[in-house]
Amino acid sequence: MSETAPSPLPNSPEFTVSELSSALKRTVEDAYGHVRVRGEISGFRGAHSSGHCYFALKDQTAKIEAVIWKGVHGRMRFRPQEGLEVIATGKLTTYPGSSKYQIVIEALEPAGVGALMALMEERKRKLTAEGLFDADRKKPLPWLPEVIGVVTSPTGAVIRDILHRLEDRFPRRVLVWPVRVQGEGSAEQIAAAIRGFNAFPERGRLPRPDLLIVARGGGSLEDLWSFNEEIVVRAAAESTIPLISAVGHETDVTLIDFAADRRAPTPTAAAEMAVPVRAELAVEVADLGQRSFACWHRSQEHRRSDLRSAVRALPSATELLAIPRQRFDGATAALPRALRGNTHAHFRHFAQTSTRLTLRVLRAQVDHAAHRLTVTGDRLALGAQSLVRRRRDRFAGLEVRLKASRLANVQAQRNVIARDRERAQRLTERAARALRTLIQRHDARIAHAGQLLTALSYRSVLARGFALVRDAGGAPLHAAAHVTEGTRLSIEFADGRVGAVADGSAAQPVASPAPASQAPPKPAPAKRAAKVDNQGDLF
Repeated sequence: MSETAPSPLPNSPEFTVSELSSALKRTVEDAYGHVRVRGEISGFRGAHSSGHCYFALKDQTAKIEAVIWKGVHGRMRFRPQEGLEVIATGKLTTYPGSSKYQIVIEALEPAGVGALMALMEERKRKLTAEGLFDADRKKPLPWLPEVIGVVTSPTGAVIRDILHRLEDRFPRRVLVWPVRVQGEGSAEQIAAAIRGFNAFPERGRLPRPDLLIVARGGGSLEDLWSFNEEIVVRAAAESTIPLISAVGHETDVTLIDFAADRRAPTPTAAAEMAVPVRAELAVEVADLGQRSFACWHRSQEHRRSDLRSAVRALPSATELLAIPRQRFDGATAALPRALRGNTHAHFRHFAQTSTRLTLRVLRAQVDHAAHRLTVTGDRLALGAQSLVRRRRDRFAGLEVRLKASRLANVQAQRNVIARDRERAQRLTERAARALRTLIQRHDARIAHAGQLLTALSYRSVLARGFALVRDAGGAPLHAAAHVTEGTRLSIEFADGRVGAVADGSAAQPVASPAPASQAPPKPAPAKRAAKVDNQGDLF
């Protein structure tokens, strides 16, 4: 029976698993290096502990794995959320560890206005639940602010419209904080501007605004999205300065409109809300002045009429003084008789008194007065003695208290001095220890530097058997080509120097060591060179 012929070997190449995975990875990355994919986020549970995000993008029939690296995720304006339809931009690659392909996302944006509106409504519900849109948080606008702060782009038409409208109505001082109103980083700049105005001191180099206007022209929902970011809404809600939101046109609605104290349909309308019309104020003030003058004039006329009526009702001066004049005449006629009667009455009283005033009565009164004076003097002496005794007792008590206080004060001062002495002693000991530590540290550094100097010095090389060759000028020689016949040399060894003269023989190149893989050739026998009489062996 004949043997079966061996089957021929196939001509297809043979790959390892790693080689095949690498080839597939290169093919996918070359064919789909940079793509934009639209789909719904699925399986997102927040960032991983490493900071990376892993989820999937899906539609009705397919699903693709996605990953966002930590650095990219921190810079994204829109963060991934479960169930949100997005447009992802990134690179397509494979993951050999699980034999699957995935997209490494570099940018993420909501897919269409519907997704943005859904995200906006969800954010609005969240901030409303926190109370950021409550009506009791709204602050009244100042009637005529001295300084107005404007947060907007310095190059757009918005700031020109605001300034022009303020100039027409009532010129005020305006401080402009330039920011980006759309694009990457615009929300952070707007929030920083609002907080920056609120951080101005009351009497600083720049005046603190009395009113803030956050303004931007019209645009699509994507263009106005910076004013829907939480950082901007929270900054507007936390502002202690009254704030007017003037973002977009009348039909545009952003979340900052709900957090602001007043919402203006346009930037021009915000300027109209900020200040009144000066011409109208002047007309109103003039009208009020005229009305006030007319009111005062009418009041004066009423008072003048009342005064005239009162003057007509009053009697004449003759009628008012008639009765008092008659009384005065009657009193004048009765005055002489009254004076004579008063004089006779006093004379009789003095006569009666003089009959009772005898020498014995006077002596008795004098004795009584002298007795009273004596008694009063004795009482005064006793009172003085008692007062002196009380004062002496009081001063004695004060002296005792003063001595005790002085002793206590002396003891307290001694205790303070003792504590200070102990503290000074402790500080002296600490200073001494610190000084010793510093000296030891410097000694160690000097010793280390000395060791390093010794290690780096060429003399340590000489101590290992090498020599340093110098020319007649003392300069070191680095190559044999620099030496000519008759050159005087100075050879320095570790233990001294030796003078020598070059004999002019040709320099022989030093053979490099053979590689370790090759066996060194056997050295050929050679005759030892004869020593020159005037030069010793260098080695």
